[in-house]
Amino acid sequence: MDFILHNGSGGLCCKSCGRQDKQLNTYDWLADIPGNAEESDMVEIQFKNTRKGYFRNSNKIPLEKGDIVAVEATPGHDIGIVTLTGRLVPLQMKKANIKSEADIKRIYRKAKPVDMDKYNEAKSREHDTMIRARQIALDLNLNMKIGDVEYQGDGNKAIFYYIADERVDFRQLIKVLAEAFHVRIEMKQIGARQEAGRIGGIGPCGRELCCATWMTSFVSVSTSAARFQDISLNPQKLAGQCAKLKCCLNYEVDCYVEAQKRLPSKEIELETKDGIFYFFKADILSNQITYSSDKNIPANLVTISGRRAFEIIGLNRRGIKPESLLEETRQQEPKKPVDLLEQESLTRFDRNRKNKGGDNNGGGNNGNANGNRNKKKKKNNRPQGGEQVATPQSKEQQPKQPQDRQSRSGGTSRQNSEQQGGQEQGERSQRNNNNRRNFRNNKSNPQGDKSTAPQGDKPAQNDKPA
Repeated sequence: MDFILHNGSGGLCCKSCGRQDKQLNTYDWLADIPGNAEESDMVEIQFKNTRKGYFRNSNKIPLEKGDIVAVEATPGHDIGIVTLTGRLVPLQMKKANIKSEADIKRIYRKAKPVDMDKYNEAKSREHDTMIRARQIALDLNLNMKIGDVEYQGDGNKAIFYYIADERVDFRQLIKVLAEAFHVRIEMKQIGARQEAGRIGGIGPCGRELCCATWMTSFVSVSTSAARFQDISLNPQKLAGQCAKLKCCLNYEVDCYVEAQKRLPSKEIELETKDGIFYFFKADILSNQITYSSDKNIPANLVTISGRRAFEIIGLNRRGIKPESLLEETRQQEPKKPVDLLEQESLTRFDRNRKNKGGDNNGGGNNGNANGNRNKKKKKNNRPQGGEQVATPQSKEQQPKQPQDRQSRSGGTSRQNSEQQGGQEQGERSQRNNNNRRNFRNNKSNPQGDKSTAPQGDKPAQNDKPA
């Protein structure tokens, strides 16, 4: 089936996207090339579980990915599914180290309904055969575990997959199994990882097992991979469902080995004026090392970077002992603001100002406004009073002194009254009204007018101004 692109640049072939049957599927990126299937007569065939083989299409049968075919077997024939054709098959054979062409068998035909009936009948007996074979092995006191049984497509042969820690003499077992099932017996030993891949399951990470999905080859895993990553050597945490070390321990070990080259050796001791520090632990990825003043127990732990550790090691080689392991903190000068808005502090409005015209705790905005207004009044009155005191006055000006004294005394009385205010809002507003009325009266009657002079005895000429 071809999917034509809308832009008309070409076609999209779906022949390469076959069934994702565990980890045996191979993406055929040459499937849409014309004449790819005729380039090679070798075909890759997949059987039950993870078993697959390579066969020769000597009859030039037109095959595509997903076809069910009958292939040559010993004895009889077997039923399998085509998983790969064309130019990629020789490359897969080279990867599987298949060199001798004498062992390569041929494809008979595409499977017929009669072949499929025999195949389904043989597959239905596999589970019961496995349970009975386990009981027979137990009766013979064999230290082995039969994990799976695979019948050939025609039902003439059965393959028993088993795992064992030691060498097993199963000659007596083969005789008993042949008499019990009347088929040809073949024993094939697999590893614990292969068995876990056949059974499948969910790993501790919450995903399906890697050995059952995409892993095609199993690399040996050692405890050194856990040591490089500073993982605790706990067998319960490091072991997978196959009771072996987890394959995922090898995924990130190269990254840790590369990062560990940027850290000093654990055996190197750092000398300072405070004492000698020993390696305690290291965070490899963040390039941080923790040193302890005691070699056996954690004491006075200090965490520094790898660069600082190399710097101290260089100083110790020259006979210099630093003050401490930590780097000397350098106080950076504050940067001068460039923006005009940064030149003034925004908290300058939050400063507590001592208002002379009202109480700091109460009064609200009215008290602050009245205090500022009274400051302006006093500022305007002070120079007038100062000029009158500093300059000699004539007799005509002497009557004005009581008025000045009264105005100053009035201002002082108003200031004292306003400082005592602020306890109740009603009393303060009443005093403010009185002050405004007095201010209007003083403004309407200037100081120079004699009619506004206070009544009473005329001051003597010899009296000095206050």
